[in-house]
Amino acid sequence: MGIQLQMAGTGSAFSKKYYNNNALIRISDFILMIDFGITAPLALHHMGVSLGSLDAVLVTHLHADHIGGLEELAFQMLYIHKKKVKLFIPTVMAGPLWENSLKAGMESPDEGLYGLEDFFDVIPLEENEIYPIHDGLSVEIFPTSHVSGKPNFSLIINGHLFYSGDCRFNGELLDRLIRQYPCDVILHDCQLEPPGIVHTSLDQLLTLPPDIQEKIYLMHYGDRMEEYIGKTGSMRFIEQHKIYQF
Repeated sequence: MGIQLQMAGTGSAFSKKYYNNNALIRISDFILMIDFGITAPLALHHMGVSLGSLDAVLVTHLHADHIGGLEELAFQMLYIHKKKVKLFIPTVMAGPLWENSLKAGMESPDEGLYGLEDFFDVIPLEENEIYPIHDGLSVEIFPTSHVSGKPNFSLIINGHLFYSGDCRFNGELLDRLIRQYPCDVILHDCQLEPPGIVHTSLDQLLTLPPDIQEKIYLMHYGDRMEEYIGKTGSMRFIEQHKIYQF
């Protein structure tokens, strides 16, 4: 059984046109969000998707364009929808997510709200293990380099779809992904203007051989994306809100 993937947003952290790079995955009647950034509630509203319909969120790293909407999600679930969503999160990030990002706005001793577990059904993830998320949907996380000293993870979904967190260029990894798993779809973050620094740049991705490029959908791009149409080799831009079957 395949999955239905719809990007709630495809934009970089500074994008104003394309919302934060967060993905909606549906399989049967189950809905998972990959990351939940500042713009996620607004993007889902424009898509006609109620926050109450979400079953789970998976977090790749702790930048605000990937976790900045979790406070609204948690409060809506608690006070409006009366349910907890599953929060799939790498074990090393669960503590910092609460202590460094969410606690100041969400802790409420008067209501007995002291941590992530009071808002979410927290499911810690260890790297290089395959986790069944739902029938027909599995995820494996593994570390990739983004900002030095900060944990960051990319995903392999159902053993054949690679979904990058924000990550620096690693051509050797991409080659290994299509030879070892093999991955036939690669959703990769892309900074259009060099240098990439903590992201992968388009120039770097263009050095990949054509057989890898043709598997790549570019995401996490800036607001000048239209200027680069036709300049991405065998790669293509994934479009926000369009439904893809993988």
